[in-house]
Amino acid sequence: MTDRCVVPDELNGSRADAGLSKLLGISRSAAATLLAEGNVRSDGTAVGKSAKLAAGSVLEVTVPERRDPLEVVEEIVQGLDILLDDEDFVVIDKPVGVAAHPSPGWVGPTVVGGLAGAGYRISTSGAPERMGIVHRLDVGTSGVMVVAKTEDAYSVLKRAFKERTVDKVYHAVVQGLPDPLEGTIDAPIGRHPGHDWRFAVIEDGRPSVTHYEVVEAYGKATLVEIHLETGRTHQIRVHFAALRHPCAGDLTYGADPRLAANLGLTRQWLHARRLGFNHPRTGEWIEVTSQYPADLQYALDLLASGNA
Repeated sequence: MTDRCVVPDELNGSRADAGLSKLLGISRSAAATLLAEGNVRSDGTAVGKSAKLAAGSVLEVTVPERRDPLEVVEEIVQGLDILLDDEDFVVIDKPVGVAAHPSPGWVGPTVVGGLAGAGYRISTSGAPERMGIVHRLDVGTSGVMVVAKTEDAYSVLKRAFKERTVDKVYHAVVQGLPDPLEGTIDAPIGRHPGHDWRFAVIEDGRPSVTHYEVVEAYGKATLVEIHLETGRTHQIRVHFAALRHPCAGDLTYGADPRLAANLGLTRQWLHARRLGFNHPRTGEWIEVTSQYPADLQYALDLLASGNA
């Protein structure tokens, strides 16, 4: 299957592997594999993974047929750590570049496959490729995530997320300083009318509510804590971009590429920091925190030192 993609202005000058991952919504390693195998061409010439993309150029991407896109591949996923192991559920630290479950077009590692590879038996409720998945994190977002092990836990946790009784706390570094320092963004989100792979605040979008407060201001950027009331795709990224304070490193939604480079960021600075929920069987309140991964901590340290 061959797709044609036009490079948007915001990806002008970006490395081919980084830009292709954003265009196709796949991991950077998966994009690098497509490039290395000669499956991406521009004007009839194969594009190398370190080549620079030019706005307006057309990329012809051939995705080879490797396997059923919904097949769960059992594998060891580096960086997928267990934060809490309970008989009813498991709470993991999802690394960047890992999808929650298999899906068409995704050729990288998944949470479902990683848990299976680590020997975990999880709930078989839902579609076969989504076993135990009661909520998701974007491929480019790291952090805490809960997966059900039993059928009862799956039902109870799925309902808790639907009824919004789960406390989902994210940390993000956004450009500039939001005003006010604490507030609520209540703006509907839907697919961007001009870009299939992006989302935007649009009048007929789905209701979306984001609460935030500033944790630390660093001049060029600000660390904010975010509580999600809803869970739309790219919600935090879209809402802060609409405020003209995109997540640092988020070139898809208008972040400054120079600041991203200075901070060593190859993805948006966004992390699922904490997750709180009632135990699906006992009702006890459970709260689990995920530490910042190395790339995000490095960027934060640079900002704190004033050397960004």
